Amino acid sequence: MNPYIVALVVPLLALLYRNRNANNRRGLPADAGGEPGLTLRNHRFTSPLSSAWEGVTTLAELFERACREHQERVLLGTRALIAREIETSADGRTFEKLHLGDYQWLTYGKVFESVTNFASGLASLGHRREERVAIYADTRDRWFIALQGCFRRNVTVVTIYSSLGEEALCHSLNETEVTTVICGHKELKSLVHISGQLDSVKRVICMDDDIPSDALSAQHGWKINSFSDVERLGRENPVEADLPLSADVAVIMYTSGSTGLPKGVMMTHGNVLATVSSVMIIVPNLGPKDVYLAYLPMAHILELVAENLIAAVGGSIGYGTPLTLTDTSNKIKRGKRGDATALMPTVMAAVPAILDRVREGVLKQVNAKGGLSKKLFYLAYARRLYAINGSWFGAWGLEKALWNFLVFKKVQAILGGRIRFILCGGAPLSAETQRFINICLGAPIGQGYGLTETCAGGSFSDFDDTSVGRVGPPVPCSYIKLIDWPEGGYSTNDLPNPRGEIVIGGPNVTLGYFRNEEKTKESYKVDERGMRWFYTGDIGRFHKDGCLEIIDRKKDIVKLQHGEYVSLGKVEAALFASPFVDNIMLHADPFHSYCVALVVVSHSALEQWASKQGIAYSDVSELCGKEETVKEVHASLLKEAKKARLEKFEIPAKIKLFSDPWTPESGLVTAALKLKREIIRKTFKEELSELYAS
Repeated sequence: MNPYIVALVVPLLALLYRNRNANNRRGLPADAGGEPGLTLRNHRFTSPLSSAWEGVTTLAELFERACREHQERVLLGTRALIAREIETSADGRTFEKLHLGDYQWLTYGKVFESVTNFASGLASLGHRREERVAIYADTRDRWFIALQGCFRRNVTVVTIYSSLGEEALCHSLNETEVTTVICGHKELKSLVHISGQLDSVKRVICMDDDIPSDALSAQHGWKINSFSDVERLGRENPVEADLPLSADVAVIMYTSGSTGLPKGVMMTHGNVLATVSSVMIIVPNLGPKDVYLAYLPMAHILELVAENLIAAVGGSIGYGTPLTLTDTSNKIKRGKRGDATALMPTVMAAVPAILDRVREGVLKQVNAKGGLSKKLFYLAYARRLYAINGSWFGAWGLEKALWNFLVFKKVQAILGGRIRFILCGGAPLSAETQRFINICLGAPIGQGYGLTETCAGGSFSDFDDTSVGRVGPPVPCSYIKLIDWPEGGYSTNDLPNPRGEIVIGGPNVTLGYFRNEEKTKESYKVDERGMRWFYTGDIGRFHKDGCLEIIDRKKDIVKLQHGEYVSLGKVEAALFASPFVDNIMLHADPFHSYCVALVVVSHSALEQWASKQGIAYSDVSELCGKEETVKEVHASLLKEAKKARLEKFEIPAKIKLFSDPWTPESGLVTAALKLKREIIRKTFKEELSELYAS
C-alpha cells in the first residue's frame, strides 16, 4: 500500500476508534441495597469481583501460586551501593551523593525460599500467631519478604510509615500491642529513643545486618536480631506454614493522619485481593514481561497493592527511592544513573507530586535551552495536544512518530524510555500534568480514586480514556453510590450530572478502624444484603459514560462571615495550576468575609521570572518577601481562579509566600503528601493573623 495512503488512513481509523470509545458506557446502573442513591458498577461485571484467580482467596495463596509458575524468573531487584560521598555547596550546606550500580536480582524461587525461612525464623524466635508484627521501614526487598513471611504464619502486619512522628509511632505500636518490630537501621534508632514509652514490644528484627552498637547496649529489654539471622534460624528450624483464610486480617494499616493521631484500618486478605484482582483486569496485558519501579512507601495501600499485583502476574520489581529516582535526583552523584535509567521500567505507580516534579523539571530544562530546541518542543507539544483532544489536524501517524523521535524520546528517557502505563493515585492530578505525561511519555495514566478504607479500590480510569479531571468508572470489585447531601446543595437529581456524597461498597471495603468502634460506626454501614459500604465524605458527580469526577469534600467546607460556603480543596486544586505554586493551603475564617492563602513557591518558576524582571536577590527566601513578587504570584492565582470560574469570596484576598517545601519530614504534610491543615495552621498562626490584621 502507498505510504502516503497509510499515513492518512491510520490516523483516521485511530480517530474513529477514539470517538467510538468516547460514547462507551464505562459505568452501568447497578441494583444495590442500603441507603437510597444512584449506584453504578463496572461495565465488565454484573456483581463485584472478589478474585481474578480461580481457587485463590488470600494473598498468601496468590504469592505461592506465582512462585510455582515463575520459579526461574527474576522477582526482586536492588541496586548495589558503589560509593557514598558528601558534597558541600557554596553556602556551606552538605549533601549526600550516591553512586549506585546495576540491579542485582532474586528469582521467584529464591524469594519464596527467603519467605519460608523468615516465616519459620519468626516462629522460632517465639512470635505466636495471635501476636502482631509491625513493619516500620522504607520500601525495599526485605519489606516484601517480611510481609509474605508473616502471611505464611497468618500473622497480622501493622504497617507504619518510616516518616511517622514519635507520638503517632508510639500510639500505633501501643494500640495494636505489637510484640515484634521489623525495621531498618535508621528506624531502629528512633525506636530506641522512645523505648521507655512502648508497652508490648519484645523483639526487634533489623533489616540491615549492621545493627547499631548503641541499640544493642541500650536498656530496652528487647531481643534484637538481624534479618539474616532470622532467615538462618528458620532454615535450621523449619516450621510448617499456617496459611490464613480470606476473612483473616492481613494488615492493620495506619493512615498518615492528616487530622490528629492516625487510625488503624483493618484489612482482610479478601479485601486486598479484591483490589489486586481489579487492577490486574484494568491494566492491559500485564504479565511476566513487565518491570515495575517500586519507590513509594509500602505502608501506603497503593504501593502494597501494586507490588502484590506485579508478583502475582510474574513481573519484576526493582526498588528505588524518591531521592534517587532519576539521573538528576538530589541524591544521585552528577553523571551517574538514577533508578529509572538503570531499571528501564514498563509500569510504575506515582502520586501527583512526583509527576508534577517531572513536568516542572522538563519545562525548566526546555526553557533554559531556549532557541530552536524550545520552539521545537512547544510546537511538537501543541501538535500532539490537538490530536489527544480529538482534532483531525493534530499530529497523528507518521507525524506523531517523527515528534516522538525528534523531541519526546529525550523526555521518555528520564523514566527509562520504556514506560507503557502509569498508575496514579493518592491525590487529584492536575489536567496540565496529566496531558503533559500523556504527550511527553507517550503512556496512558490510569488515574484512580480510593482510600485506605477501601484498599485503594473505588474507581480507575480505563487505559483508552484520555479525558482529564475524572477518575474513571467503578473498579470491578466496587459499587459506587452517590447519595444526596442537602446541606451542601448536592443531589442525585441534579442535571445534567447527578451529584452527591460518594459511598463505596464491595469486597474491598475493610472491616473498620482498630479499637475505634465510634469512628467505624460513623463511616461504615452494612446493608440488608450483607454488603459493606464506606462513606467517604467526598462529593462526586457521574458523567454520562459512568465515569466519576471528584468535585468537593464535606469536611473541607467553611462558612464565611456573610454565610457563603468555601470548599478549601476545590479552590486549592484550581490554584495549584499556577506555575508559581509548589504547594498551597487556603484558609477561611468564619469571622471574616474573605479567604487567605499560604503558598510554597516553585523555585524554578520564581527565579526565572525574577531573572526576566532584573530583580536582584540573595536567595529565594528574600525573593518571597519582596512586594513585587507577592503581587506577581497573587496575579497568577487570580488568573487561575478566573479560568476555574471561582466566586470572588473563594479567591484568596491576601497571600503569604514561603520558600521552604512542605515535606513529610517537616510534619506539615502526610507521607502521601496531603496537607495537615491543623498543624499548618498552628505552625503559621502568626502569619495567618498578620494576613487578616493587615
